[in-house]
Amino acid sequence: MIRVPIDDDRTFNNPDGFAMVFDRTWKQTAKTEQFENLSTDQRIDMVIKCMKDHPFLMSEPEQARQVAVFRVRLLSLDECSQSS
Repeated sequence: MIRVPIDDDRTFNNPDGFAMVFDRTWKQTAKTEQFENLSTDQRIDMVIKCMKDHPFLMSEPEQARQVAVFRVRLLSLDECSQSS
């Protein structure tokens, strides 16, 4: 199996490519002070706004949001950022 490096800057127009960038962007955004006082939905909106040029988000915005919500729930991203 060929592994893609975690710090790979390539962008793929599919849900998996969006999820990889979403996770990385969430973790970066979670370090900001303004992130702390937002609801989960507002946090997702903030991260998606940071990713506005992602091809999957541009072509499938509703599905991209569903992927984002799923990632937050699946990885307990919101719980991790509140405890940091």
